[in-house]
Formats: sequence, structure tokens, C-alpha cells
Amino acid sequence: MSAKSYDVVVVGGGHAGLEAAAAAARLGMSVAMVTLEASAIGRMSCNPAIGGIGKGQLAREIDAMGGWMGQITDRAGIQFRMLNTSKGRAVQSPRAQCDRPLYEQIAQEMVAAQPGLDVVEGEAVELLMTPYESCAGPGPMVCAGVALADGRPLMAHAVILTTGTFLEGLLHTGLEKVPGGRAGEAGAGKLGESLRALGLPMATMKTGTPPRLAADSVDYSVMVEQPGDEAPVPFSFMTDSLPQQQISCWQTNTRPRTQEIVRENLHQAPMYAGRIDGKGPRYCPSLEDKVVRFANRDKHNIFLEPEGYGSDLLYANGISTSLPVEIQQEFVRTCVGMEEAVIVQPGYAVEYSHVAPRCLERTLQLRDFPGLYLAGQICGTSGYEEAAAQGLMAGLNAALAIQGKKPIVLGRHQAYIGVLIDDLVVSDPSEPYRMFTSRAEHRLLLRHDNADIRLTALASAVGASTPERDARLQQRVDAMAKMRAVLESMAIPGEPQRGGPKRTMLDVLKRPQDGGWQKALELCPELAEQNMAQRDWETLEADVMYAGYAKRQQSWVERSASREQTEIPADFDPKELRGLRGEAVIALSEARPATLGAAGRLAGVTPADLALLEIALVKSTRN
Repeated sequence: MSAKSYDVVVVGGGHAGLEAAAAAARLGMSVAMVTLEASAIGRMSCNPAIGGIGKGQLAREIDAMGGWMGQITDRAGIQFRMLNTSKGRAVQSPRAQCDRPLYEQIAQEMVAAQPGLDVVEGEAVELLMTPYESCAGPGPMVCAGVALADGRPLMAHAVILTTGTFLEGLLHTGLEKVPGGRAGEAGAGKLGESLRALGLPMATMKTGTPPRLAADSVDYSVMVEQPGDEAPVPFSFMTDSLPQQQISCWQTNTRPRTQEIVRENLHQAPMYAGRIDGKGPRYCPSLEDKVVRFANRDKHNIFLEPEGYGSDLLYANGISTSLPVEIQQEFVRTCVGMEEAVIVQPGYAVEYSHVAPRCLERTLQLRDFPGLYLAGQICGTSGYEEAAAQGLMAGLNAALAIQGKKPIVLGRHQAYIGVLIDDLVVSDPSEPYRMFTSRAEHRLLLRHDNADIRLTALASAVGASTPERDARLQQRVDAMAKMRAVLESMAIPGEPQRGGPKRTMLDVLKRPQDGGWQKALELCPELAEQNMAQRDWETLEADVMYAGYAKRQQSWVERSASREQTEIPADFDPKELRGLRGEAVIALSEARPATLGAAGRLAGVTPADLALLEIALVKSTRN
């Protein structure tokens, strides 16, 4: 069978695959997206929502760099909420409930409209490897494409694997298990064999999903309504407003009897019966885990989330489970307002394989196999946003490598995406990695509202942006600069002049608790004539309010930049460095960090070890 050639082949049609394929195509590549079912592209496997604490920042960064997630969310969203509004701006995060069928419909429409992007239905079963051409004699193997189950070879300069939970996936309900990556969909077993043949370190992880309930089978009158925000904030910087109707979610809880039923049946839960080896996400535990880990609690929260405008399904967030179906039905009906609840789709657990991400460079290319990139759950992460962020960067870097251009690697001080990838490549996660604002040491610089200011110019420089996006950014920056100058030139009306520095209207923005930018408009109504958008007012206010903190943080970033970026030669052998502790030798040998900064974040490497390493590197550059 004759081979078909592309610049890039992306395996997988989930969030990582979607962003990877689109990013490479936007940079002019010919791209094949290989997926088991074309009708499943963009499918939301778990909860029908985008964003959340830390995740919302990732979604806005993806958008700022030209990705699709924000635009799809704005069109498919049915409820928008800003989380952590009682806390500082640095940890506030957007979240949107989505119409599940509409989300995948829009995603598929965007794929169909993207020049250079073909969808290929089929199962990738083998990686096609070839010796590196420029090597004389034995050398590294390069990935040159994939073979499909029907025998079709797809050749490429780069292959990006975004297999999600499908890689050697097993679905568990009670003590029964079947191969698959999602309910009703087959898994990808043979591709795992191909990865193992390369000698890559692999392990299994576990995730799960709760039961879906019939929307007309619950009693909303005893639950707490959770409406969307009155002034919803779009995810995409290209979206001006969100005029669609917002639908409420509902909060309820389990009862003591719920826990009793789960506890009595733990022997039928695959995790506790020894049927699953992989570890589940710590921050999104199953109901079985909650009952065991928090045995002293008599109730747990449940959030019933509608799956769409026309859907009759509720996603029961908070009670993920893999117990037998009859046990699920029994405990669900002990929950408040769910006494007559009908389960339409039972919950289940998914066990799947992943590759230890320490094998990756920060471009997301495998260090020992040029041309082969990984993104999403295959790297040990959890969540749509983490997957999409990796897919975006893998797609961009694969295209840039083919074009012979410098890769785009984001630092921890530049983006949550940089934090995510840096954390992964220096670690060996034992549980699915999830992003939180607490993981970003520079989070004051990395607010969700300034993602475009931080990243769009970088995307534009590599060809990943558009003229319209660039123009919008410039307009926004100019508007805020003009307003800042106006505010700095205006005295506060009615405020008596005292000794010391003269206070201006800009100082009003420093105290949001006293009204902030809204107070400024109240004091000087003529400012409204500038027609500055609310999102720009909020960003300017945050910039002014955090200016001192941000300046100190930026100074710290600059001081540590030299250490952070100091490269560790690929042939450096930590075993030859005298004085280095054994634990540090093992950590450095396994992770092979590319920079001193990455080495410093490895578990097992102390500041003293890092100092020895830094001295050795300085000496080596002098010789």
C-alpha cells in the first residue's frame, strides 16, 4: 500500500490533538489528524466544563497564543463564572460550563475549515522509526511516521502522540473490565507495544468519571442554585461579549448513609480490590477515596452540572465512582434531592498508560527520538486545559523544527504553560498532574487577564497569531496606556491638598475595596468618554494595585535568570562530580535536566548539590 506523506501527523482527536494539529497547520504545515472516530473530535470525555483554579489561566494563555480552546468555549458556553473573587486577582480564575454536543460540533467545524489539516480515521498501531540520516554508523532513531491498523503508512517529518486515556486503556466498573479509552469507544493497545519497544519508561495511571443522571429525576427545590455571573467574562481575547442564556448548576450533598453503602462495598471497587495498579488524581478523588481518606466527614459536596441546552443529562460532579452499577444506583438515591434519581450512564474508572515525562525536552520532543513529540495524558497529566496547552506547544515546536527555526519554550515567569511543562520534564509523576495557581511562584505576573499582553507578541513572532489578534492587542495596550496617563494627570476631586506627594486619580485604582475603577468613573464621569472596555479597566487596576509586588518579583526573575538558563551539557555525567550526594546523582542521571534551574527543582537535589553543580559548570566553561 502506497504511503501518504505529511509534514506532521497528530495521533488523537482530543483537546491536545486538536490544539497540536491546528497549531502546526497555522504555521503552514500539512497535517494529518489520526483519530478512531472523526465524529468524536473535540469530545469532552469527563466534565462538560473548561477552566477552574489554575486551569482558567491555562485556557486564556492558549487563546493568547492563537489556540482554539477559548473561542470554542465562548461559543459553546452555557454558564460563565469567575472563581476566587473574594481573593486577590492573581488567583482568580475563569470557568465555563459548556454544552457538550455543541463544543465538539464547533471543534469539528473549525477543523474542517482549517487549511492544510486532514482528518484520517483509523487506529495508529506502530511508530515508523528510521536511522538519523546525518549519523555515520549507529545513531539515534528518528520517528518518520505511523502505520495504521489497516496497513496504511502515514509518513511525516514529525509525529505528535496525544492518546489521552486511550493508550492501553481499560474501563473498570465494579470487578468487570473491558478495553477502551472512553465509554463505548475502543482503546489503543498496539501503539503502547510500539512505545515499549523503544525502551521508554512507562507506567499506568487512573482517572474516573461520575454517573450521569436524568435531569428531570432530581428535586432542585432542596438544592442550592448556582447561577452564572451577571457580567460574564469571555475566555477568548477575540470575543467581545457573551449574549447567550446562562443555565444554573445546583449544589447538593451526600448523606451518612451514602458513605455507609460505599464503605460496605469497597471490596467491589476495582482500586480497593487490587484490580487497578495506576494511581488516581489526588485532587479529584473518587467517592470511594473520599470515604476512606475522610472517614470523619458525614457528607461530601455534589455539583449537578447540565450537559447542554437541549440535554436531559446532569453530570454529577463530586461522586466519581467505579462501583458496580447496582451499588451506584443505591448510593445515588441516598443523596439530598436525588431520592428518585435515574442513572442514564454509570460512572467508571479508566486505567491507561503514560510515558515518564522526564524523557522529554521542554519542546515536548522525546530527547532520544527526534521527530517524536508527546502531549496530554500520555505525559502524565490530567485535564482538558493541561492537555490542550501541551498540544499547542508540541504543534508549534514540531512545525518550527521542520522549518529549521528556533523552538518556542516558555519560562516559569512567562506563563502557566511554562510552569506546566517545566514541572513535567523534571519529574516522574506518580499521579495525574493537575495545574493550580499555587504551582506558579510568579503568579502575580501571570494573571488570567494579562495573558495576551504576556504571550500574543511571542505567538506573533513565530507566525501563530493573526493580524486581527495583533491589532486587538495593540488597541488594548494603547487604550490602557492612554488612560493611565490621563489618570496620572488628574487630581482626586474634592480631596484637600496636603504635604507630601500629590495623590492622583491613579491612586484610586490602588484600593479596589473602596470602589477601584468604578469609583474613578463615579468621581470623574468624563472618563467614560474614553470608552475603555471593562476588561481593560480591570487589567489596568490590577497592574496599578500590584505594581510594587510585580516589580520585586520581576527583579527576582531577572536576578535568577542566569542560573535558570545555565545549560547543562548533554554529556555531563553527575557521577563524576565529587561531593554530590547519591540521591542527587540518581535524580540528575534519570531526569537529565537541560538547565541549572530545572536541576534545582528536582526532588532529591538540595541547594548544596545545586551549588556544587553550578561551580562545576562555571569551571567547565572556563577550560
